[in-house]
Amino acid sequence: MRKASILFLLLLAACVPEKNEAKVPEATTAAATEAAATAAATIAPLARKTQERTSSFLFEYNYPAEAAAIPSLVAELEADLAKRRRELAEAAKEGRALAKESDFEFNPYSYTVNWTVVADLPGWLSLTAGAEEYTGGAHPNHWAQALLWDKSADQSRVASDLFISRAALASAIREPFCKALNRERAERRGEPVSADSDDQFDQCIDPTASTVILGSSNKQQFDRIGILIAPYEAGPYAEGEYEITLPVTKAVLAVVKPQYRSVFALGR
Repeated sequence: MRKASILFLLLLAACVPEKNEAKVPEATTAAATEAAATAAATIAPLARKTQERTSSFLFEYNYPAEAAAIPSLVAELEADLAKRRRELAEAAKEGRALAKESDFEFNPYSYTVNWTVVADLPGWLSLTAGAEEYTGGAHPNHWAQALLWDKSADQSRVASDLFISRAALASAIREPFCKALNRERAERRGEPVSADSDDQFDQCIDPTASTVILGSSNKQQFDRIGILIAPYEAGPYAEGEYEITLPVTKAVLAVVKPQYRSVFALGR
């Protein structure tokens, strides 16, 4: 009787359904695998972040993922990084040696540049960088840099390359630029700039002698022009850097090279 009971229990256990662990259809598995592979392929390359600190210098050089995604641009930026780092190390070495000879305290040198995206268009990547360098003295030096990457040609350009000439661009934007600069000066100084002043920091400057960047509000075409002005160029060091942004106008469009006309649009 006992054997019969055991046999009955075993048969009953065999009839109990297994836990619901249904197999995923092969088609679903394949689709999931393909989706994961696609997602992995579209992950943007990491941004480049470099910092090196020694007893003689601090070196920082950074650029965004949008730049890291373009091999030729990476090669250009990495070459610049190596050059800047080498120059800083050599200057710091000489500065430390001079300080020792002259029996005065050596303050470590530094060089920092941070590239950021101004506009990422279908055929163009516009970058700007704030740079700072200290090689002794009362304060560090500040300035701006710009890099315009032509994705179709796979090479870097400067903004003026897209215009008939630098002088033509300067002429097209000079009047609105000078007005905007004086408005900014007045705001910082607490008084308007006198039209009769002969002070060098009250005079208008050539906008294209500073750093020119191209921007976009629609992510399709350039419709803004930025002028980044370093200290001492338009005002004393205490006033810092100036940044003037102007819309692309008909006067600007008139001096764009024909082959680049489609890249620009009127701004607001």
